[in-house]
Amino acid sequence: MVLTSVEKIAGLQKKTSGIRNICILAHVDHGKTTLADCLISSNGIISSRLAGKLRYLDSREDEQIRGITMKSSAISLHFVKGDQEYLINLIDSPGHVDFSSEVSTAVRLCDGCIIVVDAVEGVCPQTQAVLRQAWLENIRPVLVINKIDRLIVELKLTPQEAYLHLKNILEQINAVTGALFTSKVLEERAEKETESENISDTAPGDQIYDWSAGLEDTDDSHLYFSPDHGNVVFASAIDGWGFGIEHFAKLYSQKIGIKPAVLMRTLWGDYYLNTKAKKIMKGDQSKGKKPLFVQLVLDNIWSLYEAVMKRDKEKIEKIVTSLGLKIGARESRHADPKVHLNAICSQWLPISDAVLSMVCNKLPSPLDITAERVEKLMCVGARTFDSLPPETQELKSAFMKCSSEGTAPVIVFVSKMFAVDAKALPHNKPRPLTQEEIAHRRELVKQRHAEKLAANQGKQLSEKPPSENSSEVTGSTGDTKGEDQQLTGQAEIVTSKAMKQEADNKESFIAFARVFSGVVQRGQKIFVLGPKYDPAESLHKLSSQCSATNDMPLVPHMACCTLENLYLLMGRELEDLEEVPAGNVLGIGGLQDFVLKSATLSTSPACPPFTPLNFEATPIVRVAVEPKHPSDMPQLVRGMKLLNQADPCVQVLIQETGEHVLVTAGEVHLQRCLDDLKERFAKVQISVSAPIIPFRETITRPPKVDMVNEEIGKQQKVAVIHQTKEDQNKVPEGVQVDSDGLVTISTPNKQATLSVRAVPLPEEVTRLLEENSDLIRTMDQLNTSLNEDKKTHEINQKTLDRIKEFKQKLEQNLQGRKWRNAVDQIWSFGPRKCGPNILLYNFEGYKRSVWQCLGNAVKEVSKYRDFDNSVVSGFQLATLSGPMCEEPLMGVCFTVEKWEMNKVGEMLSTSSQDSGESDAIEHKQNEDTTLTSSFTDEVCSANEHQDSSQSVPKSPEKISKPKGEALLADCYGPFSGQLIATMKEACRYALQAKPQRLMAAMYTCEIMATAEVLGRVYAVLSKREGRVLQEEMKEGTDVFIIKAVLPVAESFGFADEIRKRTSGLASPQLVFSHWEIISSDPFWVPTTEEEYLHFGEKADSENQARKYMNAVRKRKGLYVEEKIVEHAEKQRTLSKNK
Repeated sequence: MVLTSVEKIAGLQKKTSGIRNICILAHVDHGKTTLADCLISSNGIISSRLAGKLRYLDSREDEQIRGITMKSSAISLHFVKGDQEYLINLIDSPGHVDFSSEVSTAVRLCDGCIIVVDAVEGVCPQTQAVLRQAWLENIRPVLVINKIDRLIVELKLTPQEAYLHLKNILEQINAVTGALFTSKVLEERAEKETESENISDTAPGDQIYDWSAGLEDTDDSHLYFSPDHGNVVFASAIDGWGFGIEHFAKLYSQKIGIKPAVLMRTLWGDYYLNTKAKKIMKGDQSKGKKPLFVQLVLDNIWSLYEAVMKRDKEKIEKIVTSLGLKIGARESRHADPKVHLNAICSQWLPISDAVLSMVCNKLPSPLDITAERVEKLMCVGARTFDSLPPETQELKSAFMKCSSEGTAPVIVFVSKMFAVDAKALPHNKPRPLTQEEIAHRRELVKQRHAEKLAANQGKQLSEKPPSENSSEVTGSTGDTKGEDQQLTGQAEIVTSKAMKQEADNKESFIAFARVFSGVVQRGQKIFVLGPKYDPAESLHKLSSQCSATNDMPLVPHMACCTLENLYLLMGRELEDLEEVPAGNVLGIGGLQDFVLKSATLSTSPACPPFTPLNFEATPIVRVAVEPKHPSDMPQLVRGMKLLNQADPCVQVLIQETGEHVLVTAGEVHLQRCLDDLKERFAKVQISVSAPIIPFRETITRPPKVDMVNEEIGKQQKVAVIHQTKEDQNKVPEGVQVDSDGLVTISTPNKQATLSVRAVPLPEEVTRLLEENSDLIRTMDQLNTSLNEDKKTHEINQKTLDRIKEFKQKLEQNLQGRKWRNAVDQIWSFGPRKCGPNILLYNFEGYKRSVWQCLGNAVKEVSKYRDFDNSVVSGFQLATLSGPMCEEPLMGVCFTVEKWEMNKVGEMLSTSSQDSGESDAIEHKQNEDTTLTSSFTDEVCSANEHQDSSQSVPKSPEKISKPKGEALLADCYGPFSGQLIATMKEACRYALQAKPQRLMAAMYTCEIMATAEVLGRVYAVLSKREGRVLQEEMKEGTDVFIIKAVLPVAESFGFADEIRKRTSGLASPQLVFSHWEIISSDPFWVPTTEEEYLHFGEKADSENQARKYMNAVRKRKGLYVEEKIVEHAEKQRTLSKNK
C-alpha cells in the first residue's frame, strides 16, 4: 500500500459525503491500539509486520512502558472501496478508567464509533461506560469482537462452543444498549404524558398504567448489534484477520449457489444446511445439526489454526493453494507459528478491509448529523432550543447542511488542548533539500575552500621581504576582510542557533478540534466563545452580521483571535494545511492564550457555546506540590498552568493555606501528571505530599447500643473520667445547650440572640441534594436576579418543571411530625449555596424562601430583613469547615428556632428600611444608649459596604444612608459581622451536641480474577477495609468478577499490591462512587464495666475514624491530642519479651 500524500488527503477533505469521523472505544486491554495499528498499516504508514507490536498511536514513552493508552490521538486514513474514495479520521482513545475524560473529548468530535470487545472477557465495566458516553453524544456504534484467537489457543473451545460464547457476548452488549434505549423512551413518554395531561382530561376508566406501552411502538431494530445487519466484525487484530459475514456470504453464494442476500440473513442464527436438498433449514439446535456459522465459517478458521500450530505442512499448503494466497519463504520457515499464521490470515481475511468497509457502510458521514444531536449541542444547561434567539436557531440549518461554501458561518468546537514539543511542528522540522539548494551549497563550500587557500598563501608571502610583491599583500588584506565578514556571519549563526534551541525547549499547544460548518482558513479572525457566553445578551450589543475584524464593544465571555496554523493530525506527525472544510477533524495552533481546555469558535456572534463535555470520572485524588528549591516556585506555577491546559480532567488549585494542589482522577493519572510536570512543563525537581484524602463531617442519631452491643442506659457507668473532660472542652460560657441539643448564643454586643438545632438529614435527601446541585445553583441565580428586580430572560418552563419536581421529591422524603412544613421553610443550602446541607427557619415574623422563582415571591418587610443574609453567610461558613477536622459538612439540617433582636437592633433595621423617620430614631437612640458616637464615618461606610455586599442589594430609595447605621459598628465591629460569627459558632456547637461521625469517600472496585487467586484478592481487600458486595462467575470462563467498595483513603498502592499478590492475574478497576459514614465514633472512650473489660482502660486499639481525623488535623496544623508515654520506668522485663 502506497503512502497517501497530504495533497491527496486535503483533496478528500472537500468531499464531505466521503468523510467518516470515528473513534475506537473499549475497556482497557481489549485491543484498541492494536486494531488501530492494523488500520494504519493498510495505508502504508507502518509495516504490516509491526502492526500490534509498534502501537503507533501510543506516542508517549510512558504509554509504551505501561502498555496502556493515556491520551486520545488522531490519524487520517485513505480507503478505497470499489470506485468510491473515503477519508477516515480515526481517533484512538484510552480504556483505563482514570483517562475516561479523554474518551469524552474524542466522542464529541466523531459521528460514529467502533466498540471493541474482548472475546474472552466480554462486556466489562468500562465497555458499559463508553457505550453510555457514545449514547449521550448521539453517535452511532459498530462492534468489533476482538481476540477470537484466544478462544482457539487459550480456552481451546470447539467451534460450536465458541459460537454459543460469541452469541452470549452479543446478547450482553445488546442488553446494555437496550437498557439505555428503554430509559430514553420512558423519559420521552413521561414528558409527552405531562404535556397531554395539561391538554386533555381522559375518563377515569382509561388510566390503567402500562409502563412498556411506549416501547412497543418505537422502532429499535437499528440499535442492536447483529452480524446479519452488517454492523459486527469478528476479528483477531494481533493475527491480522477479521471478517463480517457478508464476506463469507459472497464466497459461498458462488460455491453453493444460494443468493448472497439469503446467506446474509441465515449465516448467523439457528439455521443449518440440508446438504441433500441444498436448502437452508431452520432449527439446528432441536435437530442436533451444526449451525451455518459454525459449519461454513468457524470450522475453517479452527482447522487453519490447528494446521499451523501443529506444523502440518501438507494441510497448510493445501489451504494456501485453495485460497490462492502467496506466502513468502521467510514466514513459512519462521520458528514462531504465529508469524506464519499472520501471513496467511492477513491475506485471506484482511482486518482493515472488513473494519473500514463496515465503517463506510454503517456509520454516518458529517452530512447525516441528526437534528436531535444539533439541538443537544446548542442548548447549554437548562435552556431549550426554542428559547434561543431566532438568529441562533437559524444556525441549525448551517449545522445540518455542513456546507463548505464561503458564505456559510464557520463553527468549530475545540474539545481539548494538547501539548506538542516545538521540534515536532512542521515548520521546525528539517526538510529535504532541493537539487538547486544542494548545488548552491556546493558552490559556497568551494568558495570558502578557495578563500582559505588564498589566505594561507598570503601568510607565506608576507613572511618574505615586502618590496618584492606589495600588490599581493593588498590582495591578501582584502581576503582577511572577507574572512572577518565570514566570522561575523558565523557569530550570527551561533546566536540564532542558541535562540532556536531556546524555542525548541518550549511546549506549544495545539487545539484538537472539528469543523461543524464553513471553511476554516489560516490567518482567519474568529470569535472564541467561553462556556458562559450568552448569544441573547451579546446580540443586543452586536449586529448578527458583524465579523471578528470590526472594532467591537466588550462582550463578556467572548474574545477575538487569529487562527495561526492549521494542522492535519497524523498520529505522531503534524502536517501543515492552508484551509479545512466542514466535517473534518484538525489541529489548530496559536490558541493557547484564548482557550483553556475546550471552547467554541465561530465567525457568527449568534452561535451559542456547545454543551460542556460530560466526564464519567470525578477527580478525587489530591496531592500538594512544591519545588525542592524554593527559587523554582515561578517555574512550578507556570508549569501547573500549562498542565491544567494540557489535561482535560486535572484540576489545579491554590488552597487557603497557600498550598498548590493537583486534583486527578486516580493513581495512574496522578503519576502521569507528575511526570509531565517534572519533565515537560515545569522542568524542576518537585516534592509531592502524601495524597490529601477528602472527608466529610456529619451527625447521626444517638445509637441504641454501645460498643459491646449492650443496650445504652442499662449499665452502670464507671468513673467517666474521659467523658467529662471532653464535655468540659466543648462548650464555653455564654453558650446554653439544652438536653435535646438546642444551642442558644448571643452576639458579643448582646443585641441579638440565636437558637439553633442540628439534625441529620435522611440519606435519600442528601443524595437528592448532591444530584441536583446544578439545579440548586440555577435556583439561587434566579432568586438573586428576582431580588435585584432585574428583568432576566423569561424563566424557562422546563427549568421550572424541574424545580417543582425537585421540591416534590424533597417533600416525599421529608415526611413525619419532625419535618412538618420543612420544605417551605428552607432558607438556604450550603456550603457554597448548593451543597448537601439545609438551613431552615422556624421562628415567627419572618418569611423568605428558596422557592421564590416558582412565583410565590413575597416582598418581606420585617425587622430581620437587613440581617438575614448575615445569618445565611454564617451557615455557609459553618458548613464549609466542620468542628472535627475542618472538612465540609454533609447531610446536616440546621434549624434556627429563635432569633431575638434587642430594641436597638430592631430600631436599626427599621431605620434602614424607612429612611424618612431616620432623624427621630437617631434622637431616640442617642437617649437610650450610652454608646459613644465617636466612630468615624469611614467605619460606617466600610460597614455599610460590607453589609450591602452580603445582603440582597436594596432598591435605590432604601440606600440613602440612615444616620443610625453608625451605631451598628460598636467595639465588637460591624453588627452584620457579629451575626455571621455568632451563627457560625451556634452551628458548630449544635453539631457537637449530637453524635458526630466522619464520612469517607468510597470507590467501587471491580476485580476480574481466576479461581486460584481469589483468596489473595480477598486478603488484600480485607486488609484495606474493603467490603465485598458480590462475586459472580463469568459464563463459559473460569473468571470471577468481584464487586467491592473500598475507602479512597486505603486505595493508594492497591492496584499494585493486588497485581503483585496475584502475579498479575487480577487487575482492579476503581471508580469514585459515594460517601459513606464510618460507623465508629472518633471521640469514643470506654465508660461502662463491659467496655472497660473488653477494650481496656485506655482503649488502645485506636479506632479507624479517630486515626483519619487526627491525620487530617495534623496535616492542617490543628491541635491533636496524642498519647504520651506515661510511667516510662515500668519497662517489660526481658523474660516477658521472649
